[in-house]
Amino acid sequence: MKKKYSVKRGILQLFLMIFAVIQLYPLIWMVFFSLKTNNEIFGGNIAGLPQNWKFENYINAFKQAHVMDYFMNSVIVTVATIVLVILLSTMAAYAIERMIWKYSQTVLKIILLGMMVPIHAALLPLFNVLKGVHLLNTYWALIIPYVAFGLPMGIFIMTSFFSSIPKELEEAAAIDGCGIYRIWAFIMVPLVKPAIATVSIFTYISVWNELMFAVTFISKSEYKTLTVGIMSMVGTFTTKWGEIGAGLVIATIPTILIYVLLSDQVQKSLVSGAVKG
Repeated sequence: MKKKYSVKRGILQLFLMIFAVIQLYPLIWMVFFSLKTNNEIFGGNIAGLPQNWKFENYINAFKQAHVMDYFMNSVIVTVATIVLVILLSTMAAYAIERMIWKYSQTVLKIILLGMMVPIHAALLPLFNVLKGVHLLNTYWALIIPYVAFGLPMGIFIMTSFFSSIPKELEEAAAIDGCGIYRIWAFIMVPLVKPAIATVSIFTYISVWNELMFAVTFISKSEYKTLTVGIMSMVGTFTTKWGEIGAGLVIATIPTILIYVLLSDQVQKSLVSGAVKG
C-alpha cells in the first residue's frame, strides 16, 4: 500500500515539476531575450541561450530609454491608487455592511454595477472630463480613473469579509468608549488583512499593466508610465528589441516580488471565502 502511495506521489510531483517549468519558462526566455542583439534574435536563436551576453541592453534601457523615470512614474501612480482603493473600499464596505441604514444594499448593488462597465467605454467621456478640469498630463489623470474602476471590486471583496466578523466585537469596543472611526481603524481593518492583500494585488495588476488610459491621457514624457515608455522604445525604422526585453524584465520584477510577499495573505482570503461559502 505504501509503495503504491509513493508511486502516485512521485508521479504527482513529476507532473507538478513539469508544470512549474512550463510556467516559469516564459520568464526565463524573457531574461535570455533581453540579453541578445537584433542579429541574434532574428538570426534563428530566439529561444536559445545568448551567444554574447549583452548586459549593455540594461544600461542602455536605463540611460538612453529612461526606463527608470517611467518606472518611478508607474510606482507613484500604482502606490497612490492602491492606497486610495484600500482606504475608500474599506470605509465604504464597513458603512454598507456594518452600519444600519435603509438603502445600504441598494447602494451596494449600484456600486457593483461599475464592474459591468468596460474600461474602454469610458475612454472618450473621461478624456473630455479630464481635459475640462485641466488634469491631462498629470498623475491624477491616471489615479482618479484607476481608483474609480478599482472600487467596485474592492468593495465587493471587503463587504464579504466584513459580513463574517461577529458584531459582538463592535459592541464591546463601543462599550469601552471607542468611536466609529477607532472601531473601523483599530478593530475591523486588522481583521480583514487577507482581503486587503487580495484587493492590493488585483489593483496592482490592473494598474501596473494598464496601457489604454496611460497612452491617451498622458503625452508628456515626464508623466509617462512604464507600459507607455516601453511602447515608445519601438522605433520608426529600427528597434532594439534586446533593450525592450530589458525593460520588460524590469517591469516584471515588482510583480513577482509582490506576489511572493502577499501570496500567503491571498491564500488565506481564498480559504476564508471557501469556508464562508
